[in-house]
Amino acid sequence: MTNFPRYISNRIQNTASQSFSATVTKIGIGSIALGLMVMIIAFGILFGFKDAIRQKLFSITPHIRVAKFSANESYEEYPITKQTDLYRHYKNIPDIKHLQVSAQKAGILKTPEEMLGVVMKGISRDFDTTNFHSVMIAGKPIQFNDTTYSKDILISKIIADKLKLDVGDNAIIYFLNAPDRPRKLNVSGIYETGLEEFDKTLIIGDLGLIQKINGWGADSVGSYEIYLKDFDAIQASSKVVQDKMQPDMKLEKVTDKFMGLFDWLGMLDRNMVIFLTLILFVACFNMISILLVLMMERTPMIGLFKALGSSNWQIRKIFLWSGFLMIFKGMVYGNIIGIGFCLLQQYFKLIPLDPANYYMNTVPITMNWGVILLLNLATVSLVLFVLLIPTFVITRIQPIKAIIFKK
Repeated sequence: MTNFPRYISNRIQNTASQSFSATVTKIGIGSIALGLMVMIIAFGILFGFKDAIRQKLFSITPHIRVAKFSANESYEEYPITKQTDLYRHYKNIPDIKHLQVSAQKAGILKTPEEMLGVVMKGISRDFDTTNFHSVMIAGKPIQFNDTTYSKDILISKIIADKLKLDVGDNAIIYFLNAPDRPRKLNVSGIYETGLEEFDKTLIIGDLGLIQKINGWGADSVGSYEIYLKDFDAIQASSKVVQDKMQPDMKLEKVTDKFMGLFDWLGMLDRNMVIFLTLILFVACFNMISILLVLMMERTPMIGLFKALGSSNWQIRKIFLWSGFLMIFKGMVYGNIIGIGFCLLQQYFKLIPLDPANYYMNTVPITMNWGVILLLNLATVSLVLFVLLIPTFVITRIQPIKAIIFKK
């Protein structure tokens, strides 16, 4: 019979539900389902955390920042001109997705009751609002003026709470090195990144205001902010950008500026590898144990098949088929539960987090279908390969002893 191993395997799988084989089979299916479910959820949360943190970070700061070289570590910047090859021809650099200009200046934001030290980041019309839109919680973006600088500013929720400001309110800013030239500004919008380094001090305003306060011309800016097409290639892209820079410019990568944050993300990757290795090890060990139990229970059957002329490989395939059916059913249940949980969390935000510790208020989920497919292929391939080990026991079973074997 061509499908003899599969036929016998199906008969074993369809034994009465109260039999020992059925119980062991359910345990095998459950162990595969649990392992795959945990792996899918773990990867969904890992990718979710990394994507959410990167999105919040890149809404405020670029992948690469190019500024005037200076030993000064204060918030004051030296001007650089837009009349450079890097600025004028950045679209010819394949690695660069977008380049925008900015400048920053320290000051004191004052209301009738409160005051707070802040850093204004000046932006212009080329500011990419795509990323920043995700962290806006109230109001609208800065409305730029064609004739003069805009008086609109965006402030963080932390600053808004400290100064008791809301959208539409006014505040006065006194710039350091120019305290005699205060400016009355209007709160156009409120943002929240969850990253305290920005939220505690950063406000966003019109670059034109900083240019006016500093006495710069329209072509003078504080820095170029560069966003890459592939962030993972930031090291190679930085070298390309550096080759286009002028000698008096310096380059700053976001991975260097926020080294602690990216080290933490790297640690998550390492911990995940260890965690998933342990899960796969436990799943493989469980399947080996379950298959050995099934073979011990079916020892008389193995002896009978050998006596009737079945080869060792035919009999081994019976139990390999049993293992494959358990793996398949376990993977179906594991995918349904794991993907289902991820989708529920992604759309309904069921599990909250403390933003003070995790930079976000709910557990983030990112569904990477390619990784889920690889998890399924890795699980079935590894466990099936491991299942070859216990079936070697069949080659050592002698028919006559097996037939009279007493359980």
